[in-house]
Amino acid sequence: MGKLFLVPTPIGNLEDITLRAIKILKEVDLILAEDTRTSGKLLKHFEIATPLQSHHMHNEHHQINALVQKLNGGAVLALISDAGTPAISDPGFLLTRACVEHGIDVECLPGATAFVPALVNSGLPNDRFVFEGFLPVKKGRQTRLKFLAEETRTMVFYESPHKLLKTLNQFVEYFGEDRPVCISRELTKMYEETVRGTAKEILEHFTQNPPKGEFVIVVGGNK
Repeated sequence: MGKLFLVPTPIGNLEDITLRAIKILKEVDLILAEDTRTSGKLLKHFEIATPLQSHHMHNEHHQINALVQKLNGGAVLALISDAGTPAISDPGFLLTRACVEHGIDVECLPGATAFVPALVNSGLPNDRFVFEGFLPVKKGRQTRLKFLAEETRTMVFYESPHKLLKTLNQFVEYFGEDRPVCISRELTKMYEETVRGTAKEILEHFTQNPPKGEFVIVVGGNK
């Protein structure tokens, strides 16, 4: 029987990949990649010649049975996302679950994940926290925000630049303008930025400075 490795990749700075990750990616039979063009550049940089196969949110449901057959036949596969740890707001859960259900060995390597440095760097309590990832786009969004308004633990969100102002406006509306917020932008990259303040102050900052890049938002819990 084969094995599935879940391998984190850098979220920006290529030096954040581990030596073990490079070794595994060179040794497996096949690498499942969210975007083969993005991953192809990473593999070329580290001189990894392992074959690539596309595996993303639009095709993962259709590939599960075939991949399980490969693994049952003895293949050793690695799953990577475009950046960070697979299955954290990225593909990975469905295949991992299928492997567990079929008794196939799964091993996840430690490595880059955007929300961890953002949380630790925020200065907000991190002994207990909740990871929310991306909020619902439409259905259930207001219900979720109303529920989270009472959450006492620090909350972590992911957000894209074109939705950031909408989300910050809703944080002011549902959490209050004085709720502490920390935003990390473009983590590990050249233009990395961390902005701390109240929800109102953070909204004003990004209203005056149009959002660019990928964002991790850390919000203090309700006291």
